[in-house]
Amino acid sequence: MAAAGGKAGLVASFGEMLIDFVPTEAGVSLADAPGFLKKAGGAPANVAIAVKRLGGCSAFIGKLGDDEFGRMLAGILRENGVDDRGVRFDGNARTALAFVTLRADGEREFMFYRNPSADMLLTPDELDLPLLHQSKIFHYGSISLISEPCRSAHLRAMAVAKKAGALLSFDPNLRLPLWRSPDDARKMIFSIWEESEIIKVSDVELEFLTGDGSLEDKVALSLWHKDLKLLVVTLGDKGCKYYTKHCRGAVKSVKVTAVDTTGAGDAFVGALLKQISQDDSLLKDEKRLRKALAFANVCGAVTTTKKGAIPSLPTEDQVLELLHGFEDSS
Repeated sequence: MAAAGGKAGLVASFGEMLIDFVPTEAGVSLADAPGFLKKAGGAPANVAIAVKRLGGCSAFIGKLGDDEFGRMLAGILRENGVDDRGVRFDGNARTALAFVTLRADGEREFMFYRNPSADMLLTPDELDLPLLHQSKIFHYGSISLISEPCRSAHLRAMAVAKKAGALLSFDPNLRLPLWRSPDDARKMIFSIWEESEIIKVSDVELEFLTGDGSLEDKVALSLWHKDLKLLVVTLGDKGCKYYTKHCRGAVKSVKVTAVDTTGAGDAFVGALLKQISQDDSLLKDEKRLRKALAFANVCGAVTTTKKGAIPSLPTEDQVLELLHGFEDSS
């Protein structure tokens, strides 16, 4: 494992990359939007770019359409320094699209175009096994579990990465409109829950998974399993709560004027995984873990100040500037 302050290990992120179409005017429905801005997105890809932009080492594994959008997205990965050896192209399916409405409070509503999209068609045989063997952290969401053959590719990639010694990181990134039913979403999320060693859920996802919206520690800890090393519950602009085998607590965030919350959770995850990839012993050191979470909180906050996910992901210098003088009073 890398020593503290040493070169970061590889964070391999698996799943979907797509085009987000964001209305040019906030607080309107899709039908009323006067126009849309085209933005690269997809939670696993956002995480990979966030890790790299913060000075880490990352790769993306997934499938894109062999079309203009797919080639554009692959180019964005390369431009951001993300290892794209795990990217495959499908000539018979299009790159996924998502229209994302921005309400007046900066929260999002989604309309997806996947029938099927290329990301759903990645097969186990198309996985780049050497890339998985090199990974220190293997990160994934739940969207890649929705349908075959991508579900089998996802499970195979987890098994290969775990056998190679990688830490398994899971952000469910719940998008209910994509699932057949809420029950199906819960079932598939929990099907890989106990394989995952680092799990990040939002407050909304915590309520969805437990049926309890109180945010009490006992609610989060009902999701604990024996192999889990870190469970984080993000609380939007209020920061996050954390749970390990050795400690638990809360870390506040900085206050910003939110324009678009798209990608904030991905920026948080990318920032956290980048730091763990440098030194995973911080998972056993509460003081350093809290510092890492404060850094991740600021990354998430900065991302909300601009439209679109990837264009808003911060650099380390931007985060440190906001962190300077910020006292953790949580």
